[in-house]
Amino acid sequence: MPDMVVNPWEVKGDIDYARLLKDFGLKPMPLLPKEFDHVLFRRNLIFAQRDFEKIVEAVKNKKQFVMMTGLMPSGKFHFGHKMVAEQMLFYQKLGAKLYVTVADVEAYNTRNDDRDELKRVAIEEYLLNYIALGLKPENCDFYFQSHRSKEGKKSNAYYSLASMLARNATMNEFKAIYGNITPGKMAAALLQASDMLHPQLPEFEGPVPVVVPVGIDQDPHLRLARDLAYRAKSFKFGTVSSTYHLFQPGLKGCKMSSSDPTSYIALTDSPEDAEKKIKKYAFSGGQATVEEHRKKGGNPDVDVAFQMLKYGLEPDDKKLQKIYDDYKSGKMLTSELKQIVIDKVKVFLKNHQNEREKAKSKLDKFLWKE
Repeated sequence: MPDMVVNPWEVKGDIDYARLLKDFGLKPMPLLPKEFDHVLFRRNLIFAQRDFEKIVEAVKNKKQFVMMTGLMPSGKFHFGHKMVAEQMLFYQKLGAKLYVTVADVEAYNTRNDDRDELKRVAIEEYLLNYIALGLKPENCDFYFQSHRSKEGKKSNAYYSLASMLARNATMNEFKAIYGNITPGKMAAALLQASDMLHPQLPEFEGPVPVVVPVGIDQDPHLRLARDLAYRAKSFKFGTVSSTYHLFQPGLKGCKMSSSDPTSYIALTDSPEDAEKKIKKYAFSGGQATVEEHRKKGGNPDVDVAFQMLKYGLEPDDKKLQKIYDDYKSGKMLTSELKQIVIDKVKVFLKNHQNEREKAKSKLDKFLWKE
């Protein structure tokens, strides 16, 4: 296994979450009230936070708050991306105003210079799937970094903020947070900071709590935004809160990668293709033979099929625990565990893809016209 690398543009190796929690100065999740009864919180898949108490208080007191998130328009939308979408839907139901940015400027500067392709992927792969999963247009601001708003005051406020934040940043800070940094990445990082902070501007929501749920690879962007907010005294920004979720393992056991179709199940994969991928590629925690498995049992903690159930395919905690116990004891075989997952994935994909077709008629409610 290669050495661990975790940054906004690359993740590889065996991820040591305990070390990252310490290195990044994150805190574990606090004890949460009943309003936060969601599978990702219950199973500690959202495992760390900064200043999340502000959001808890806003929810308990029915106060306005914002959930801000972004998407990188590259590759297929897969089950790993679905984790963030589920949090979007959850916060929307709690009453949050959603700010969802397409990081097309960052993608252009760091990954792909085909702007038309970036827009197509953002809409066809991400927005359509968000809508099919249940995202509502009410209280949702979906925008592109390259084209913030048709309202001049809002657009000017957003881009001016990104430029003015540069006054409070230094090259040494960029190097300390990001390591090797290019001008394109610096520009992208400042725009990311504007994404996270601009909901508090008077042209938008004003002084409200903001939470940004991310994978831990995106924490450098959070650290920079929080530091810049503190130094930009004239804006009087409140501290941005953040939560951090575990990476859902890819089919081969490592992090899902959009560049490797055999590592993920896309939400546009046919049910039959998904079944083939699970049978062929899903890393098993079982033993080499049936006899050995019956005797020694399997390891559900590394078995990808079980992890797919844990990350939400099986919402019932008691049923999940029984599958865990049966597999670990050897009572359940790898083939049986995989079949449970295959059956659930096929049903989900069939239903979801039907919803995707319906979602096409709803795109205009999220995208403003020229």
